[in-house]
Amino acid sequence: MARSNSSNAWMKEHVNDHYVHQAKKEGYRARAAFKLLEINEKDKLFKQGLWVADLGAAPGSWSQVASQYVGESGRVFALDLLEMTPIRGVDFIQGDFGNEEVLAQYTELLAGRQVDLVICDMAPNITGNAVMDQARSMYLCELALEFVREQLKPNGYFLVKVFQGYGFTEYMRAMRETFSSVVTRNPKASRDRSNETYLLGKQKKA
Repeated sequence: MARSNSSNAWMKEHVNDHYVHQAKKEGYRARAAFKLLEINEKDKLFKQGLWVADLGAAPGSWSQVASQYVGESGRVFALDLLEMTPIRGVDFIQGDFGNEEVLAQYTELLAGRQVDLVICDMAPNITGNAVMDQARSMYLCELALEFVREQLKPNGYFLVKVFQGYGFTEYMRAMRETFSSVVTRNPKASRDRSNETYLLGKQKKA
């Protein structure tokens, strides 16, 4: 089957992408690693010994970054609907984040302890219907924020990918109710045509 024009354009962009080549060179599973690395350079999210929850982790580039920074004394707990090849030092649960049984299985890994940092790069499978895709994206973000309210320590940090559009203002308001400070981050590794942005909640309110 012949590729569509949009598919061909994506393939050309991907092949010529600086961050794709850099990811292969440095051993990261996806170019998304450089988004997290850039944000961490500015905001110092990671340090040795932290417990980190990685929501929407596959193929695992964010978990790779997190595990490198937290070291042997830290833990990374990853979750995704898709399969993820194991990473040393990362506990992984495969399943739907919106499923209560999967979420219960995931929180069991924490053994009653709250995490220090939640990172979330989740996005729904794109249907091409902009309204539906935005609604599904915001739903995932809301689920992540619910998780944060229960499983993130007071003064902890939460980094989440959000697509600007319907529900963004309301979500920002909910973030500000939960954290002492909320800032936006737009890393250079984000594609120019993407309307994604990252919200960083700092110091979760008790």
